Amino acid sequence: MLKIEHLTKVYGEKRAVDDLSLHIRAGEIYGFIGHNGAGKTTTLKACCGILPFDGGEIYIDGKSVKREPLECKRSIAYIPDNPDLYDFMTGIQYLNFIADIFEIPSNERAASISEYAELFEISGDLNKQISAYSHGMKQKLAVISALIHKPKLIIMDEPFVGLDPVAAHKLKTIMHEFCNSGGAIFFSTHVLDVAEKLCDMVAIIKRGQLIASGSMEEVRGNESLEEIFLDLADKEL
Repeated sequence: MLKIEHLTKVYGEKRAVDDLSLHIRAGEIYGFIGHNGAGKTTTLKACCGILPFDGGEIYIDGKSVKREPLECKRSIAYIPDNPDLYDFMTGIQYLNFIADIFEIPSNERAASISEYAELFEISGDLNKQISAYSHGMKQKLAVISALIHKPKLIIMDEPFVGLDPVAAHKLKTIMHEFCNSGGAIFFSTHVLDVAEKLCDMVAIIKRGQLIASGSMEEVRGNESLEEIFLDLADKEL
């Protein structure tokens, strides 16, 4: 579903991402772990076609992000760590705007919006302006907007930041259901116990380089993910 081949992104003399290769299959929840500045967000934005890159190639469901950007974007949804929504819109206006972009029929979008708004308990807030939303409410709205067009791949940057425990639990359930139905999820997180419990696969990045990847069992071995991460993070590249 997502194939990253020798991805390189350079800022001046700094290699933000250095020859990174990673493959994510349908049905997998893939966690992406690293310190601030390690290259996680740069990688995610490159996968979404938001950020150009200097070397390598990225494929979404077999299509090149460089050569077929629109086709790739039709197949994905991206949820940033700090959703930058249109504050002058109401919640329902924003969701309809996203649905219009993806040409979702009115009856289909109405059913999806109703389902997810009730699940996240923001049905009564959809007629309010987004400027009045808390960070957590904006995050919920961003999640709903990502699910409307039924993407094949969801890319998320720190998706649990700002969510209360109930909403976080509901998002985890949605993530499992999405992947069980054939989708794939690639997400970054600082919360190692969440990654340990939620992910099928995990990758650890340090200074732009991939230093470990594989199934949770392969990467973790007999230790906790936190112990492995701290041990690898302390080693010099």
